[in-house]
Amino acid sequence: MYIALEQPTGAHLLTPDDAEVAVPVTLRYTSVDPLAVHLVFPAWISLDDEEVTWTFARNLLEEGLGGPAGLGAVRLRPQGPSHTVVELHTPEGTAAVRFETRALRRFLTRSYEVTEPCGEPPQPSLERGLAPLCDRM
Repeated sequence: MYIALEQPTGAHLLTPDDAEVAVPVTLRYTSVDPLAVHLVFPAWISLDDEEVTWTFARNLLEEGLGGPAGLGAVRLRPQGPSHTVVELHTPEGTAAVRFETRALRRFLTRSYEVTEPCGEPPQPSLERGLAPLCDRM
């Protein structure tokens, strides 16, 4: 059964000159892609006037709520006790978006109601390799 979870939330784009631009972001999770979460930005924020979606591992979101996480295009880090910054890296530059940690935590908790951690259906070829890892958690 297909289940989609969407949670609209507010965020702030942090600019290089220490200004902040409020931007609505939709947090999305689907049972079709159970290992991933999606940040959906409105069309007006992009140069080509199209909605922009960043997709990354759900476990990266969980790690980033507790401390700095990520080495690639998406990195997360707490900013004080009530905010989390998501850095989005591209060859053209980096965008830093600050969220209320409470909103991200609520979204993550709701995603676990759809699919528990390590409850994602593995691909048959990966099942033997992943099962021992999930048993240890």
